[in-house]
Amino acid sequence: MRDINLRATEYFESVARLGTVTKAAQELGVSPSAVSQQLRILEEQFGVKLFRREKRRLVLTLDGDRLFQTTTQAFSAIRNARGAISRQRDTRNLTLRVSPSFGVRWLGPKIADFAAENPDWNIRIDATPDFTAFDTEAVDFDLRYGLGGWTGLTVNNVMHDLVLPLCSPDYLASLQEHSDDPREQIKAARLIDSVKMLYRWDLWLASNKLEIEGLTYPFRFDRSSMSIELAKQGGGLALDSVTLCLPELLRGELVPFSTSFDVIDFPAYWFVCPPRHFNRRIVNRFATWIQSCADQHEAAAREFLTDLGCSFRPETGPELIDVKPWGI
Repeated sequence: MRDINLRATEYFESVARLGTVTKAAQELGVSPSAVSQQLRILEEQFGVKLFRREKRRLVLTLDGDRLFQTTTQAFSAIRNARGAISRQRDTRNLTLRVSPSFGVRWLGPKIADFAAENPDWNIRIDATPDFTAFDTEAVDFDLRYGLGGWTGLTVNNVMHDLVLPLCSPDYLASLQEHSDDPREQIKAARLIDSVKMLYRWDLWLASNKLEIEGLTYPFRFDRSSMSIELAKQGGGLALDSVTLCLPELLRGELVPFSTSFDVIDFPAYWFVCPPRHFNRRIVNRFATWIQSCADQHEAAAREFLTDLGCSFRPETGPELIDVKPWGI
């Protein structure tokens, strides 16, 4: 590469692409004579003519065309790379990872407010149950579903989960036709199993001293969003998160199965990242914003359930300790 005159090659590529020395000079910000001089240098270096003049336009010779095809691709790639680097340098990016159902049902409807407050930032949300390996992945933080306690990371509880059996009003009415006793009603219910919930039907039934002979789950889903949607459509009884379906409860599309059973209450949603990531102001800003949103949401959920006559049973972990904290 030492014997290639890169400046002369750049001038040649500009003339060949634009068709005239004058246009090339304007693009390069130099005089036409400077461009002509560099073309002569390049032709002397290669020992061939690179242009021939036809009327008022320069036309590439066969050798000139061969050189142009190579140089224009090379300079185009360099210009593209330079543009990408400049855009990356000037762009503000925030990348986070969130469990799928929490991302779709809770964060998704709210993120536009944060974006409006921070219009200069590009926000990327990766909805996956996989936790970030912060040493190898370019992610600012996780919004994790689990029991907390991830070592080596800053782990801040954002919100509790409030779990109870839920169904549509029509489905509840059909269960009440079997019996006035909720403990008997549940034996006739089609149970919807959210397999990645931390608190599932087997724990709930045991804690409420309920035994169902030949217990089966007609529906099993690995996403709470699917369980909630089926329950809303009258497909059965879902043991799931009020945190994720509060709007449906407020609209009356879902109802608690019975207020005679306690709402299971435990910390489940966490803001997780390496301590050094809080050196970014945008990470602190997002952490403050989401905590405010979560506090309002949880307060509204508790108020709604309390008004219905529900009571809460805090769960600190003994029954959940062996359950894997997969994302829902």
